[in-house]
Amino acid sequence: MCLAVTAKILKLEGNGFAKADFGGITKSISVKLLPQAKQGSFVLVHAGYAIQIVSRQDHEFASIQPLIASIADHPVKEARIMHICGTHEQTIAKSGLRDLLPKGIELISGPGCPVCVTHPSEINAAIEIAEKGAILTSFGDMVGVPTGCFGENSISKAREKGSDVRIVYSISDSVEIARKNPQKQVVHFAIGLETTTPMTASALLENPLENFSVICSHRLTPPAMKALVSDTKIDGFLDPGHVASVVGLFPFREVNSGLLSSKQVPQAVSGFETTDVLVSLLMILDQLHQGKHIVENQYTRVVREHGNTDAKQVIESVFDVKDSFWRGLGKIPCSGYFLKKEFEDFDALKRFGIELEENENEFQGCRCGELLQGKIHPSECPLFGTACKPSSPKGPCMVSSEGTCRIQFENR
Repeated sequence: MCLAVTAKILKLEGNGFAKADFGGITKSISVKLLPQAKQGSFVLVHAGYAIQIVSRQDHEFASIQPLIASIADHPVKEARIMHICGTHEQTIAKSGLRDLLPKGIELISGPGCPVCVTHPSEINAAIEIAEKGAILTSFGDMVGVPTGCFGENSISKAREKGSDVRIVYSISDSVEIARKNPQKQVVHFAIGLETTTPMTASALLENPLENFSVICSHRLTPPAMKALVSDTKIDGFLDPGHVASVVGLFPFREVNSGLLSSKQVPQAVSGFETTDVLVSLLMILDQLHQGKHIVENQYTRVVREHGNTDAKQVIESVFDVKDSFWRGLGKIPCSGYFLKKEFEDFDALKRFGIELEENENEFQGCRCGELLQGKIHPSECPLFGTACKPSSPKGPCMVSSEGTCRIQFENR
């Protein structure tokens, strides 16, 4: 009778009772011993009575303790598990999971930050187009990414020199800018993985104005995962739930297709709460113990087998899939979205006669490429936290809010 658990009060019902959430299970509890409890309070509950107010952090820690214990007691004691999502990195870093997990269970970050994997040649192309007099629109993080061996170029520096660069929330904002400026060419720097691609496709299907075009820098996640497995020691993947919500599960099953059995790895499509990540880790560890390498769906409340079929149809109407260059990873087969022939009139690179270069020209000493491959942690880069900070970033992983370096710097 000593067991006490934490819960969140959803609603005070009167007469000293309240509805409380116990990790997805709603029950009525008594708050007669805790009259100061109110809606939104986190409380310690024993035998149906709230007996103490606890902090949100204490509540979350109590909810994950059993999962941490299960991982600590698991027969698999060593595993390198990679996530491919900036939101997963935020969850892991903010909750301090790396310090809570057993020493042998290593969580590594992969190429899940769209800004970070955008190839420098595409950024340089955007700068060149802006310098030619076009209005360039982009998402905020992209503007600050430095290029060149000395970080001498960036979209923000082009803006400082007089180029018309505008930060937008979505591509629809860019289309509206084109409508209001019919005398100007408006180019949207369309970056992102499968979650952002449908928005670009949808905008192009709506027959935008003739003065509007895009630099298409959309990429596919599973081909990059497949490339990484062949070159980096990875024992399992935490698959990105947002991407899976669009594309479904089949593309992730293709990661293991054609690989030697020794290279095939377990996967778990994961949600973004701390408990989601821990349950997904247990799924992967169970597979490792059982010698399996399948795709399990932990994020069933959002992800469906076939994803979002409407969004996939929109993508397929506008884009072909071809080989593409990723920052740090090089050329990856079938990993990029490119405009179909009938939409080439909206290809800004063709419109402005620009060809992309293959070399990256990273800032000297920057190890973002190795980080994106899961070969190092941010602390292993000599620039991290010294020359490279959010206020003076030397690589994209410190610029973007989804970049591993920035997240770990801000959650030290």
